[in-house]
Amino acid sequence: MLALTFSTGVADAVGYLGLDRVFTGNMTGNVVILGMALAGANNLPVAGPLLALFTFMLGAAVGGRVLRPVAIGWTTHASVLFGVQGLVMAALSIALFLGGGRPPAPFDLVITGFLAAVMGLQASIARHIGVKDVTTVVVTSTITGFAADSRLGGGKGQPWFRRLAAIVLIGAGAAVGALLLMAHIGWGVALSAVITLVVTALGHAAGRPHHAP
Repeated sequence: MLALTFSTGVADAVGYLGLDRVFTGNMTGNVVILGMALAGANNLPVAGPLLALFTFMLGAAVGGRVLRPVAIGWTTHASVLFGVQGLVMAALSIALFLGGGRPPAPFDLVITGFLAAVMGLQASIARHIGVKDVTTVVVTSTITGFAADSRLGGGKGQPWFRRLAAIVLIGAGAAVGALLLMAHIGWGVALSAVITLVVTALGHAAGRPHHAP
């Protein structure tokens, strides 16, 4: 889940810097951008964030539908869904490389829609697997828990490594995604695809459901 958190940072950097300021994983950011754009702020996109919101929810709904009857934890269903996500991202990276660079409108919306959909799928799988404080797509609640449960906040103990790692890794992923974008927009998506497929293989080998839903 921490590896996928890093991957989300990469994908969000690709979306924001390479696909007209759209987050593919962080839907809070899209809601804020959309609100400011609808209020008349200059040069802010509307179609991209709106499409990303819709397709993210669609991907999450698919994941919820498939996983609802399945025991919580890593199951074969989770492996299949993560595998689908990785393959879709691999196909998108190939399309970006064949296209020669950043896609022009309206093809950028197609890439945005598919990326957001598989990130929604990822978020729903992570939610079902249930690693506390690691949703893989946002870290606001993780930052809140890290601060509130710290000694400064009056806490006496917390899973600080997992929380801190999630916060650092999503930022590191965004930095790596931005650097890869300087070479080609396809590299960031390709890296996310590789990470997802490797996680799928490792998770399928080691994962187990841990209780009934």
